[in-house]
Amino acid sequence: MKILGISAYYHDSAASIVENGKVLYAAQEERFTRIKNDASFPENAIKFCLFESGYCIEDIDIIAFYEKPFLKFERLLETYYAYAPKGFWSFAKAMPVWLKEKLFLKQIIKKRIDEIGKHKKIIPIVFTEHHLSHAASVFYTSPFAKCAFLTIDGVGEWATTSYGIANGNKGIQVLGELHFPDSLGLFYSSFTFFLGFEVNSGEYKMMGLAPYGNLTSERVVHFINIIKETLIDIKSDGSIRLNKAYFEYPVGLQMVNAKKWEKLFEFKQRLSEDKLEQIHADLALAAQKVLEEILIKIIKYVKQETNEQYLCLAGGVALNCVANSVLYHQNIFDDIFVQPAAGDAGGALGAALAVSHLKQNLLFKGLDKPFNPYLGSRCSLNDIEKILRKNKCNYRYFDNNEDLIRVTAQFIAEKKVVGWYRGRTEFGPRALGNRSIFANASDLEMQQTLNLKIKFREGFRPFAPVVCEEDYDDYFEHSKHSYYMLFTSEVKKSLRKNLTEEFYTFSLEDKRKIAKSDLPAITHIDFSARVQVVKKELNSVFWSLIQEYKQQTGIGVFINTSFNIKDEPIVNTPEDAYSCFMKTGMDVLVLENYIIEK
Repeated sequence: MKILGISAYYHDSAASIVENGKVLYAAQEERFTRIKNDASFPENAIKFCLFESGYCIEDIDIIAFYEKPFLKFERLLETYYAYAPKGFWSFAKAMPVWLKEKLFLKQIIKKRIDEIGKHKKIIPIVFTEHHLSHAASVFYTSPFAKCAFLTIDGVGEWATTSYGIANGNKGIQVLGELHFPDSLGLFYSSFTFFLGFEVNSGEYKMMGLAPYGNLTSERVVHFINIIKETLIDIKSDGSIRLNKAYFEYPVGLQMVNAKKWEKLFEFKQRLSEDKLEQIHADLALAAQKVLEEILIKIIKYVKQETNEQYLCLAGGVALNCVANSVLYHQNIFDDIFVQPAAGDAGGALGAALAVSHLKQNLLFKGLDKPFNPYLGSRCSLNDIEKILRKNKCNYRYFDNNEDLIRVTAQFIAEKKVVGWYRGRTEFGPRALGNRSIFANASDLEMQQTLNLKIKFREGFRPFAPVVCEEDYDDYFEHSKHSYYMLFTSEVKKSLRKNLTEEFYTFSLEDKRKIAKSDLPAITHIDFSARVQVVKKELNSVFWSLIQEYKQQTGIGVFINTSFNIKDEPIVNTPEDAYSCFMKTGMDVLVLENYIIEK
């Protein structure tokens, strides 16, 4: 049975094809349209999945959509009614879209599918609940035959948090939910908004800013107390109640009541163009710590209620790799799994997997090897040659991977910045070695070079290191080995620099400039790093490149960041890669077995 999974119309729309419970292809629409977090119907992603799998629309047995629109509409109506007359303008803006389009989603999906490929067959369209899609996306890609699951995001239909038991024999059983408007995801996004970052895409920036705060400072402690005393009521089981007087998102056109927040925290809301100050980092840290405190309470409760050995995490909050690591080190569960597309894009995958296992009554024993995230498009050598001819490029072609790897490793060792485009695109927000930018982690100035001359983004932003699984213990303290950059590790104590007390009085920019370890470009201010551990069987070429770099330099770690610039999706085609290469300060571009130098 072939299932086409779709997520769309909120953010990060995507499509996937699952056959008899096996994931064949998955892709996000943004990669094709070049619109960051594109929410539109994933026409291009669907066409890609069909073309690559060799199937046409006629071959699809069921279309699975990742949430139930009528339940969502019910939530909107009940919320506006409860808050009336407040929120009229938001109501007036939302209703025409629902009445013209979203209430008739089944007809719209059918029409859009007909446009993609004419067919005589009537294909059933099934709507799964939002949080079920999240749960299925992580359980059916996990190594566990049975586990507890926890899904946390902004909001699905009604649920903002759900937990239960996933069993390969019996399916997914929800045991409890927290409902809108009390949402841990929207709580965190409210701070994202107040600190001048974009909601649904800037949360990871706030997470990166938080370590610049000082947890022992009076101000951070004060902010934590204000949050817990005024904004949020935290119960012993981790359930929450938000103080609605301070939040506008239920019916407003913005996340929070900015005037009340400014009075509460005693500083002005930051606008996106405003300079980042220490007070912004302190509030980010306070919000992060409150989030972590709540999550610890929740997983303790989930453990108590399920008594399971393992935990699967999904939903947008599961992309908070710092919080994931805090949970892992609580040792409440023996292991925690998060799949690479934990947010709404993964809903397309989860909807298809949920329907596939339910309809076919499939037995799931847990994957016997790590879930393969390389589910997107690849290009042919002919596609690359067209780009090279069109742009009259000087290039070198390598007949074998060994020579290509040797030369590329040498470039990184020479502190050149390398754009790397090989194999199939990763699914999810992280570049995992196929659409990546590589650089030297030992160079103190490399972080600033990449941020300002390559990525064109905020200078405080950290970069992720890659290391082969065999070499992990040489550079990092014990932590979860993450193949998908969804957990953090601390740089080994023997590699760290001693930071004086005076360091914590410096400005954000001065703190950034000081080396924290022997690998300064990947060591964040708190000695943490969002490590990608590379397993040979998952990406053998990438693994070999790291090993060759280690042989040349004696260091088994370098930078891996996504192949894109600020506010653009990760590159998808050779033309995207070449364009990004030419308009940035990158030195070298690798397109499969072709190398172009500036």
